[in-house]
Amino acid sequence: MNKLELKKYWKSEEKIAHMRGWDFSYIKDRFKSYEDNLSWNYENIVKSYLKPEAKILDIDTGGGEILLSFHHPYHLTTVTEGFAPNVKLCEETLGAKGIRVREVTNYGDMPFEDNEFDIIINRHGAYDVNELYRILKSGGVFITQQVGEENERELIEFLLPESRKQFTGMNLQSQKALFQKAGFKIRMEKEEMKPIEFYDVGALVWFARIIQWEFVDFSVEQCFERLLEAQRIVERDGCIKGNVHRYLIVAQK
Repeated sequence: MNKLELKKYWKSEEKIAHMRGWDFSYIKDRFKSYEDNLSWNYENIVKSYLKPEAKILDIDTGGGEILLSFHHPYHLTTVTEGFAPNVKLCEETLGAKGIRVREVTNYGDMPFEDNEFDIIINRHGAYDVNELYRILKSGGVFITQQVGEENERELIEFLLPESRKQFTGMNLQSQKALFQKAGFKIRMEKEEMKPIEFYDVGALVWFARIIQWEFVDFSVEQCFERLLEAQRIVERDGCIKGNVHRYLIVAQK
């Protein structure tokens, strides 16, 4: 394709970039994240702590995809979500099953009682350490897998050379210190970087528009020359690469 054809194609990907829940199936054959090769498995760790009688909370559940895989009793399950389209999705799907759904955007003032939950889980969502301590029962655990501050930085800086890091302090050592200061005991801690590869620049455009909080101010128009360079890299090397940054904390009250 020539430049005009590429621009038209990339703008079409930009225009249709949207997602329900946390579903990347639209670009599944055009990119690969090696996040599945982490040395830990978030779902298995959660399962190891779950007991049938536990009252659990899933913060920033997305569409509830991972939560539902645990098959925990619905009447003992609560979720929060802050992204409006996902709130509606949760109300339609999870709420219909008897799961309590709450819209939450202020993580420092959550609509729950003191000492309410046995387990709080959070995969790639926000949290406030002191509020977690308040709403967990004594002996309760918080399990989180987080996106670290270095996530996809190579790709972000390639497309947006002047961009600043958005989530400073989101790394294992900094967050571990916050949990310990709040009174938690750390039961498990891990941190890793893994590759992410895009085999089609159109998939990268779609991805960057979805992950707007990392690729701040990205657009095909603004980043067109950088996208052309990305196209040259893909044609030469077969893909354009970055790294995902993940860390895991299991903290007990």
